[in-house]
Amino acid sequence: MNTLFDKIWDRHVVQQIQDGPTQLYIDRLYCHEVTSPQAFEGMRARGLKCFRPQQIFCMPDHNTPTHDQDKPIADPVSKKQVDMLAKNAADFGLTHYGMMSKDNGIIHVVGPEKGLSLPGMTIVCGDSHTSTHGAMGAVAFGIGTSEVEMVMASQCILQQKPKSMRICINGTLGKGVTAKDVALYLMAKLTTSGATGYFVEYAGDVVKAMSMEGRLTLCNLSIEMGARGGFVAPDETTFAYIKGREYAPKGEAWEQAVAEWKTLKSGDDAVFDKELTFEAADIEPRITYGTNPGMGIGITESIPANAQLAKSPEQSFEKALHYMGFKAGQKLLGTKVDYVFLGACTNGRIEDFRAFASIVKGRQKAQDVIAWLVPGSWAVDRQIREEGLDKILAEAGFEIRQPGCSACLAMNDDKIPADKLSVSTSNRNFEGRQGPGARTILASPLVAAAAAVTGVITDPRTLL
Repeated sequence: MNTLFDKIWDRHVVQQIQDGPTQLYIDRLYCHEVTSPQAFEGMRARGLKCFRPQQIFCMPDHNTPTHDQDKPIADPVSKKQVDMLAKNAADFGLTHYGMMSKDNGIIHVVGPEKGLSLPGMTIVCGDSHTSTHGAMGAVAFGIGTSEVEMVMASQCILQQKPKSMRICINGTLGKGVTAKDVALYLMAKLTTSGATGYFVEYAGDVVKAMSMEGRLTLCNLSIEMGARGGFVAPDETTFAYIKGREYAPKGEAWEQAVAEWKTLKSGDDAVFDKELTFEAADIEPRITYGTNPGMGIGITESIPANAQLAKSPEQSFEKALHYMGFKAGQKLLGTKVDYVFLGACTNGRIEDFRAFASIVKGRQKAQDVIAWLVPGSWAVDRQIREEGLDKILAEAGFEIRQPGCSACLAMNDDKIPADKLSVSTSNRNFEGRQGPGARTILASPLVAAAAAVTGVITDPRTLL
């Protein structure tokens, strides 16, 4: 019996090139301002139009400032990229959700919340975190700029078929343990290259019990284990999330779609190239200590005593600790924090703001901490206000910024200064990722909130 990955992949094969790649049909292409300009230029140079423009959606997110979005962008490079996307979308007749439009936000947050990403689809974007959309039960993956052009021109892409892996997480997550902690745990176990060449299906009790927001976070981080992508088979949780969204099927088409989506699962006798099983009981709130997402520990644990225990090459282990200003064997609980960032395509959804607010309610932001709370979209921003979370956050001394990728990466104004330590809900902690010389600890919204009110790395379970 085929795996779900096989089912979706095989349905989208246009032709198989002998001893070569597969020509794969693509249902949805997302474009942002960073990886699309050269693709549009290539189309112009060849006098081509987009083959299926109604299946392409554009929005700026990486370069957008998270304040004063109604004013011209101050940084000339950012302004040029954002302006170019608007022009390219207009010239090629594509849907464009521009800055300050009610539909704008981070592309990987907006796609699912508008019902643009649906079960059984193939979805691509010139961005590695496209794997996020796999939470909808789709085969979603990042592509390069030349491939973006290929999809614009033909609605197809040439791809080698990845191998399949199933990761089961069984049991029930403990208090204060989130989908982000599950992902950080898997990265530490598998390392950042442990899933290279695979498409991962997440399964087991923990995944079944996860909300859609949790699944989106988990799938978002698949790429950080080296996987080509990750996904969750669609179920009642998926259907309930999609129903009534703008681009979701309506009426009779909805009934037909759900009946079809219910067939999207791996058979009981499906054979995977690799299967791994983990226990929820082994996972506690997590933090990273190094300069890749796989260098992580449970929040009560110590940094590994040596490179071998850290599953890292000696040189890179020592280099990472030197950059971070930490020592082998050190505990990080109680370490002073300078910045806290809540947001990104990893943790910028409404559930993440609810979690953050649950810890800060009735408390005050630590005086020395600078906190950036950035919704993943204007829709999330509206929900924050409808639920009164903005009041809880304001009373605790926090302010909500405008949507965008923000401090996930140093492509906009929200940069962490050199040597400052940031607890971030984003997806990468590479050297300089959040700004030249910035030091990043990846964590869940609960761990970020605990740091924001205490001023130090704190186990959130002590505040819940």
